[in-house]
Amino acid sequence: MDVTAPAHRLSAAVSAASRLLPARAGLRLEAGAAGLTVAGSAPDLAVRFDCPATTHTDGSVVVPAAPLAETLRALDAESVRLIVEGTRLALRLDNARFALPLLPESGLASDPPALVSEVDGAAFASALRIVAGTAAKDDPLPLFTGVRLQGGDRLTLTASDRYRMAVARLPLRTPGALDVLVPATLLSEAARQAAGVVGLHLGPGRFGLSWSGGLVATAVLDAGFLSEESIPSGAVDTTVSLEADALAAAVRRVGVYAEDRRVLTLEVGDAQVRLASARQDTGEAEETLKADVGGGRTSPSFQARYLLDALQAFAGERVVLSIQPGMRACILRAAEPGEVELTYYLMPMLSR
Repeated sequence: MDVTAPAHRLSAAVSAASRLLPARAGLRLEAGAAGLTVAGSAPDLAVRFDCPATTHTDGSVVVPAAPLAETLRALDAESVRLIVEGTRLALRLDNARFALPLLPESGLASDPPALVSEVDGAAFASALRIVAGTAAKDDPLPLFTGVRLQGGDRLTLTASDRYRMAVARLPLRTPGALDVLVPATLLSEAARQAAGVVGLHLGPGRFGLSWSGGLVATAVLDAGFLSEESIPSGAVDTTVSLEADALAAAVRRVGVYAEDRRVLTLEVGDAQVRLASARQDTGEAEETLKADVGGGRTSPSFQARYLLDALQAFAGERVVLSIQPGMRACILRAAEPGEVELTYYLMPMLSR
């Protein structure tokens, strides 16, 4: 194999693959008439990224992913030449040479599952950033670490860590049936790389995303499915409408004075809401915001960081809080939903 590639483009492809694969994974570099392909796999994962290149001699090799990614990131050059030299892959520049050992080829091929639908990449990534943020980072129950994707006429994304749940709905370019639970961390990283139209792939026990120049396929989680229907939402007592950014800013300021649990009460009044907190060693704070209030005056308490996460999902928008009495979830929605329809469920906390 002998090929010349733009250093920054190759570095981006190799780094993207390395972030998705296990630490000691290998990468296959395959040079052909169409350019250079960077691919790798693990028992439950397969990735592929394309890179423009000028191929002098066709061929493919497998090299360690981590040192290749680190070397390419450190290069200060427009292009790099990759040449097989015996049992090494040499990376050659005008004034430098780096050589990586070749690894066995076995176990690196994986066919993608079948394409079932397509979605706009920007809308998908935007929705996923919010929804995946509510999934648990580490939980003995796999369903709380995943994002559920349901397809039909629209795509629905759902995730929860027990204390909150986010549900986003967005248009599909083509209707397609799917219902899978996918690891949230991997799905988020894959969506960061995707651009343009994103293909949704489905096969026995597997799910994949594809886009121009890239493909990520993974095993789905073997767990029960999350469901928005499992959260009672028919006992709304109070509605509050106000600017999400204004409330978030007030939570940050007043939250400085909260006790260790950082639990704040949203006191609902006539045409206003009031946040207040006190702490013996730092003092006390309160702030009142104008709001449109309907129904009763139910005043829930929330952990400040969870409330901030929920409000950031509606940044730049007016948000409506539908408050249920007792320890039932508060439901947040945009006053004027856009292309991506987001519903955020936030569990209240017991105030001291």
